[in-house]
Amino acid sequence: MATRGSAVVNEMPWQTILEQAAGPVVVLDLQARVIYVNPALCQLLGRDATYLLDHPPRDTTHSEDLVLDRDVIDTVIAEGKDTFEVEKRLLRSDGSKVWTLIDSSLIRDSDGKPLFFLSQIHDISARREAELLWHRTLANAPIGMALVDLNGYWTEVNDKLCELVGYSRDELLTMHFTDLTYPYESKQGLADFADLIEGRYDTVSLEKRYRHKDGHPIWMLIRASVVPGADEQPAYLVSQYETIGGEWMRDSHLAHMALHDPLTGLANRALLLDRLGKEHTKLSEGEDLLAVVLADLDELKPVNDRFGHTVGDQLLTTAAHRLLDVVRPDDTVARFGGDEFVVLARITDLPTAEALRGRVEECLNTDVVAAGHHLNLSASVGLATTRDPETSTDALLHRADRDMYRHKARSHR
Repeated sequence: MATRGSAVVNEMPWQTILEQAAGPVVVLDLQARVIYVNPALCQLLGRDATYLLDHPPRDTTHSEDLVLDRDVIDTVIAEGKDTFEVEKRLLRSDGSKVWTLIDSSLIRDSDGKPLFFLSQIHDISARREAELLWHRTLANAPIGMALVDLNGYWTEVNDKLCELVGYSRDELLTMHFTDLTYPYESKQGLADFADLIEGRYDTVSLEKRYRHKDGHPIWMLIRASVVPGADEQPAYLVSQYETIGGEWMRDSHLAHMALHDPLTGLANRALLLDRLGKEHTKLSEGEDLLAVVLADLDELKPVNDRFGHTVGDQLLTTAAHRLLDVVRPDDTVARFGGDEFVVLARITDLPTAEALRGRVEECLNTDVVAAGHHLNLSASVGLATTRDPETSTDALLHRADRDMYRHKARSHR
């Protein structure tokens, strides 16, 4: 290929070119013996050319990193590669280490026969130090921190975020941020995410609920900022997570345990009755409808008998999570008894209540995987509603229970 000044280049010995090159270069023969080093490499490692020519690459390579030896060269030739790249640490004469990116090329003669390897060495210590500083900042931050890719998946998370949401690092790195978001609250989160990656905002802050692994909601203050790439376009997001409430949240942990089911994390009977009573007293203040949806799992006992209570517990947890996915943030979902769940909602009219019952029926009548077993999740669902503040809470629950048994009886005909 002809270039400007090609005649001059052709007349100039390659060694003269490399001697004056600013970047470090080393040439090895096919037995991985050093046959040439340029002054830039001697300067980088603080060693003279004689030392580098007399010692194999192993003597200047960190013990934990790849060494360009005879086996590596044979593998590269056998695989038909002409180039390969590796990051590694080289050892200076004073014992210090320098992080390098090494681009190696297999040099062939005009007939294609391999002759030797030429490696160009780039000092990337500053980049690696910046990466190390970032990882230490991430790991030691007193708040949850993460990197999120442009598709909404976590790519890096710290221990604090794992602690806040109850998931391990390996689990979170397979998840989309909406996997921890209640469906009725996903719309705003997705809109904010789109604003960031489409460049409308550089930073957003929002308060939202995340679902802890054990099932209960946790309120988070989330700050997310977009990080641009070399092309100035969004490359990824860095986000910070803090629970809202601080010391109060920690102090309220025992209260939470007293009012929530330890298996599913849902409200327990005591908390449901308390909220039902409070909502009941508000009926006179407006025209809203109080709706109670009661669901009874049909197959829990057979599952326990066949697979054991561990699988049955997983089925209950799965049912709880599915219920949380179909209700609004202000609705109460409770585990009322062994295999009974209740949804309490304050709504506007009967069609909305029937729609809620329909969503509960749909989410609890499907095939699921629990503890590795493919199971049929099925439930009978009853509904009771009232606008009358004189209707007792016991009567409302009893009506929902009777309606549930009517549906169960019809389904078994």
